Order: sequence, then C-alpha cells, then structure tokens
Amino acid sequence: MKDWLSVQDYLYDVRDVGDWEGEEELVADRINAIYHAVWPIIPDDASVALIDRLMRDIWDQLRGSEVMIEADEDELVDWALAHSRQFIEQQGAPSDDEDDEDADDDAEDVIDEEEY
Repeated sequence: MKDWLSVQDYLYDVRDVGDWEGEEELVADRINAIYHAVWPIIPDDASVALIDRLMRDIWDQLRGSEVMIEADEDELVDWALAHSRQFIEQQGAPSDDEDDEDADDDAEDVIDEEEY
C-alpha cells in the first residue's frame, strides 16, 4: 500500500504551515526534512490510512510549537523517527528492524537444525 503513495504527497509549502512570524520557510523545510527521514522506515505493507495518520500525527505534535524553530533539525528528525517507530508498533505493523531480526532468527534455526 505504501507504493500507492509518495512522500511528495505529504510535503508542505510555505503557504501550508501557517503563520510562524516570518519563519514559515524554516518550518516548511523542517517538516519536509522530517517526512523524508520518516518515509523509509514506514513498512511497505503499511496501509494508506496508517501512513496518513502517522504523517498527520507528526505535524499535530509539532504544529505551533517553538521547538520547530528552536531545536536542531537533527534532534527533530531523531524525535520523529522514534515517534514514528512507536506509532507504527502501536498500530500493529511490523517495523523494518523486526523483520530483519526475524530473518536472522530463522537463519539461526536453519543452521541449528543442520548441525544436528
């Protein structure tokens, strides 16, 4: 379902972020950087509804907060990645890390079985 969408569908223009007392371009750049960072960790099988809720939730958490202007962009991205992983986990979709761990476990099981 993720392949039906593009990160471009969620990006903000300066006109979209609202009034930030002259900092609208900075805010738009930061939310877009956050969305670009989050996009790769969204599972390919995530539903369109889940992706919509996640992207909306990130903006809802940051909208109107001075943190968008005052925090370092890397800190915002780190927060958004952690928030997104938790959000996806709570919604029941597997994260990329879980898939990798499961694959490692499966490979270990095969090796163990071959040894005996």
